[in-house]
Formats: sequence, C-alpha cells, structure tokens
Amino acid sequence: MKKRAGTLIALALLSTPVLTLADGPKASTPRGPVPMPAADLKWTDLNPTGAPGVKVADLWGDHTKGRFGAMFRLPAGFAAPLHTHTHDMKIVIISGTFIQGPEGKAEFALGSGSALKQPGGNYKHTTRCDKSSDCVFFVESNGPFDLLPVESAKKQ
Repeated sequence: MKKRAGTLIALALLSTPVLTLADGPKASTPRGPVPMPAADLKWTDLNPTGAPGVKVADLWGDHTKGRFGAMFRLPAGFAAPLHTHTHDMKIVIISGTFIQGPEGKAEFALGSGSALKQPGGNYKHTTRCDKSSDCVFFVESNGPFDLLPVESAKKQ
C-alpha cells in the first residue's frame, strides 16, 4: 500500500498544473499528456556536490538555471553536512528513507509517499539517506538547485 501511495503522489505531481508551473506564467497547457517513463529518465551526476553516486534527472526546466522539477537519487548511506539552499523546495519521497536534521533540532525520517516543504534561505540542516537502500525523491523549486555548506565556527 505504501508503494502505491508513493506512486499516486508522484503521478499527481506530474499532472498538467505542475508541468506548467515550471515553465512560467506565460506557458500554455500541453494539449495532451507528457509521459515520462522511469526507464527513459536521463540521470546525470549532481554537481557541485562532488559526492559520488548522487544523481539528478530533470523532468522539466534545468536544475542548474532556474525553475525545475527533477528526480534526485542519493546512494544508501549518503550524508551531506550542515548546509542551506537558496530557494524553497517541495520534496516527495519516492523510495528509501530520507533523513533530515534541522540545526539544533532532532532529525526526522521520511519514507516513500512522504512530503516535505523545505524553506530556502537560512534553514540550516543536514541531509542523509538511510543505509538500507538508495533514496529517490522528486523536487520542485522556483530557482536553481544549490547546496551551500555552512562553515564551522572558527576556533580561537
């Protein structure tokens, strides 16, 4: 049932209203469905993370230039240190267990079918993927993806 719920959420995100959002206010509604089979996704290395195995597949837009919708894949056990992002993101977990640790607060774990509205700006957090399996999740944002490491306080 959980996998079915995750699939239904993912399908809902790929509906016409979401597809037109990434293209801007002047975009026209597609005249028919725009199928995107999983087997046809073009996965590329996510930069500038430099983390081996982190992949992204743009569904619309370009995650390096502006508004986008994309699938992300983190390898099992992946962990990103404390960081921020410039833009808000809407995230839906497709598979795996996505774990986030907001600075100064307890971590929380999200499994398939779960969603997260993540603020951009000064929201400092860690992100990791449980060791049991890769994490695949959908992300939509109004601006390009970035990952800005938070520098540790300098020791005096």
